[in-house]
Amino acid sequence: MKVVLGKDLLAANENKAAKNRELFDQAGILVVNLISSPGSGKTTLLEKTARFLGGDLKMGAIVGDLYTDRDARRLSEAGMVTVQINTEGVCHLDAKMVARALQEMPMVSLDLLFIENVGNLVCPAAFDLGEHVKVAVLSVAEGTDKPAKYPGIFRESGAVVINKSDLLPYTDFNVKNCLDDLRGIKENMAIFITSAKTGEGIDQWCKWLRESKGNMI
Repeated sequence: MKVVLGKDLLAANENKAAKNRELFDQAGILVVNLISSPGSGKTTLLEKTARFLGGDLKMGAIVGDLYTDRDARRLSEAGMVTVQINTEGVCHLDAKMVARALQEMPMVSLDLLFIENVGNLVCPAAFDLGEHVKVAVLSVAEGTDKPAKYPGIFRESGAVVINKSDLLPYTDFNVKNCLDDLRGIKENMAIFITSAKTGEGIDQWCKWLRESKGNMI
């Protein structure tokens, strides 16, 4: 019985996600679902992205957090239109939450919309929000073995950002082993090694976003 309820829950979410995606397609917005564990640097990565692409693309962010609107305020200051979702204990966003947030988002004026999911590498992988692509963010401070331990989210992602590369000299993170694990999970994903603090690799990440947006036309 529990399995049936789970299937019903996911089916209802997929139906709402399909409606969200239809709205995104009609508006011509590229939607990126950004997923990571807490502390990977998602918000700082988006701040850098906003400043790098702000002259070319109009960007918005739906920000999911258990509590507070601190990340949303940071992204608003960086130039993004933001809407906050506080889940108050729920470990992931779902398509219904996103649909409600879209009522406050001026989609007709946007080119690119980020959904910054709740910090978690497990639950968000199962929930389609209507996005065009999931992007997993991994920081070098978390350890080399995250892809091997949490393959589900990396298998679902179209791209992976290995962030905080400025910390590589101070960790035992093995870039080659991590890349090998990622390629073993999914061969055709885009992979970027970045430092949202120093700006390393942000140009390549933003180039991929710009090209992904262009491919929608």
